Amino acid sequence: MKQIIPLLLAMALLLTACGDQEPVPEEASGPQSVRLTVWGAGEDEALMEEMIASFQARYAGEAEIRVTFQAQSESNCKDVLLADLEGGADVFAFADDQLAALAAAGGLDPIENTAEIKAANLSAAVEAASVDGTLYAYPLTADNGYFLYYNKAYFSEEDVKSLNRMVEAAAQAGGLVAMDWTSAWYVYAFFGNTGLEVGLNEDGITNYCTWNSAEGEIRGVDVAQAMLEISASSGFASRTDEEFLAGVRDGSVIAGISGVWNAVAIQEAWGENTGAARLPAFTCAGREVQMASFSGCKLIGVNAYSQYPEWAARLAEWITSQENQSLRFQMRGQGPSNVEAANSPEVQASPAIAALLAQSEFSQLQRVGGKFWDPVSEFASNLARGNPSGADLQAQLDHMVEGVTER
Repeated sequence: MKQIIPLLLAMALLLTACGDQEPVPEEASGPQSVRLTVWGAGEDEALMEEMIASFQARYAGEAEIRVTFQAQSESNCKDVLLADLEGGADVFAFADDQLAALAAAGGLDPIENTAEIKAANLSAAVEAASVDGTLYAYPLTADNGYFLYYNKAYFSEEDVKSLNRMVEAAAQAGGLVAMDWTSAWYVYAFFGNTGLEVGLNEDGITNYCTWNSAEGEIRGVDVAQAMLEISASSGFASRTDEEFLAGVRDGSVIAGISGVWNAVAIQEAWGENTGAARLPAFTCAGREVQMASFSGCKLIGVNAYSQYPEWAARLAEWITSQENQSLRFQMRGQGPSNVEAANSPEVQASPAIAALLAQSEFSQLQRVGGKFWDPVSEFASNLARGNPSGADLQAQLDHMVEGVTER
């Protein structure tokens, strides 16, 4: 009897303790709550909002999805993202030349369904979305290059073969041929097909550059002098992309060098007089030199630090699907990387896409380090002003190359 009482007391205490514990909750029911942020070009906001709405409708039964679009320039997306990876967008659009740095910094993980993505897209776009053969992003466009737009009311098909002739014709008509010489991306056009070279060293960071070469059939000073002769004409103006489009709309710009992102706006301004062609040649060292171009692709990345990686990947695939790349072409005139979308009759009939394809023979995938941009911009901006100080061109070229190749 003495042994039973302590046993009963112990059992009572145990039952009391168990009664004080919180009940174990049952597994939560209902759809998962998903919150995603998407970065894209400000000009794409209406397009992206339409894609987001269709994505949410498609997966409405599987999760409670809220997607927020924020405007973020594709050209400096890398810098903004790497400043705060954990606080950055889950899904983001960016130019392909930023891919290697994003992957090296851990901002991107390799894509899982590689075979499917590769099969659906153009090989050049897949290459641009890969580092050492590993796919790190989803191809979005295959059109990140530039070519010539012109108003047919002022130029013939023969005129647009020569930049010098176009500048003369524009001056006679009281209009302008525009090109952005503050951007090294466009300035490459004068040097890229001359035998003078620029590119990345094996370290993947620093550049080599021979644009100041004093030897060869075409020297650096020959290119600089050719640029000065163009900028001296009243028919030429160095204008940013925004200024170029404003000039198209107000009638002051009658031709210029830009990309497919302006195709819709230019068509609206010029109507049936809208013309597009590969870049013209320019007179240099007594000969006609075909202008070159940088080429590239726009990509969609999934932040490796996203709290919802599976849903972020689904959204990236949705944005880059055949249907939505076709929608992007319809609304923004941008060339698809998706094979089926690119081969559609609508895309094939686009004057801007045709011009881009014609220019592709003289284009090079953009692969330069960060030290390339500012020195080239400084050099070309001075030439656009007519070299007002009269500084020696060779000295300016040497200074530019020193900056480009700085380690």
